[in-house]
Amino acid sequence: MPVKEAAIRAITAGDTHYTSSPGKIELREAIAAHYKSKYNVEVSPDRILVTAGTSPGMLLVFSALMEQGEEIILPDPYYACYPNFIRYLGGQPVFVPVWEEDGFKYRPEEIKKSISGRTRGVIVNSPANPTGTVFSGQELAAMAEIGPTIIADEIYHGLVYEGEEHSILEFTDQAFVINGFSKLYAMTGWRLGWVIAPPEYTCPIQRMQQNLFICAPSFAQTAAISALTQCDRYIEDMVQAYDERRRYLLRRLNEMGIATRVAPTGAFYALANVKKYTNDSYAFAFEILEKAGVAVTPGIDFGPKCEGYLRFSYANSLENIKEGMDRIEKFLAQLPK
Repeated sequence: MPVKEAAIRAITAGDTHYTSSPGKIELREAIAAHYKSKYNVEVSPDRILVTAGTSPGMLLVFSALMEQGEEIILPDPYYACYPNFIRYLGGQPVFVPVWEEDGFKYRPEEIKKSISGRTRGVIVNSPANPTGTVFSGQELAAMAEIGPTIIADEIYHGLVYEGEEHSILEFTDQAFVINGFSKLYAMTGWRLGWVIAPPEYTCPIQRMQQNLFICAPSFAQTAAISALTQCDRYIEDMVQAYDERRRYLLRRLNEMGIATRVAPTGAFYALANVKKYTNDSYAFAFEILEKAGVAVTPGIDFGPKCEGYLRFSYANSLENIKEGMDRIEKFLAQLPK
């Protein structure tokens, strides 16, 4: 309970006012120490901007990078907010298909084909939503060498169950990192994230933050220091629980014949390939909800290349996951052969 206790102490002490727009220096120093400890990367606190969640961070990064008509490369499947932000700002999302047989990872040659004179960045989401994909260090190093600025969405860092995870900052300083406290620290409602920006972008992003959001909540920033410095044992227990659920979910999907070819190793999602049952994932997901009482996300929500898939989340109790799998197995058994 260190985070809640720290928040209560902060509120009681009157820590409820504006902070500087980049965020409290104590929190930015703690974030910098986290990168040094976990990735052996030196990050100046001056490059870190604390935001009211990662979504504002994305908006700030895209705003700093793009002019009207400029392009950001992103994978298909993708997190649905990416193209929405890009289009809102007058930019153009350029989709590069990623394939099940590749574990839904970029093929570098496909990115190179998509680069134009208007390209301003490439989004890398590892671990990924909706696929659970985790890029290796070698793969991230290759991405860093392609050319355009990397926008690394690292919000699911720490939720990795096989192999090692790496930050893009291990391979280049010319990258934006977007991360936060919602996933690894289970602080979704606290609305607290951060951006690490190349030095030349820190002042423009800070000016936008000052005008758009002013600052992240003061007492939440104080509590977040406790998340970074006092919660390792809680996180270890949580990650072990996620992995147990992941392995159970994958086993059941395999038994039903709908697991993807490459098992997800990060975040808390798994894609099921249901193309043998439907070519309309939206209608199929609602049919499962209505007839089996289980909520899954239709693949089409994540782009055209994810049609024919369903996204399963294992951010639930193992007991509920078992019940959900039993219901879906029964539902599939009743479908026409």
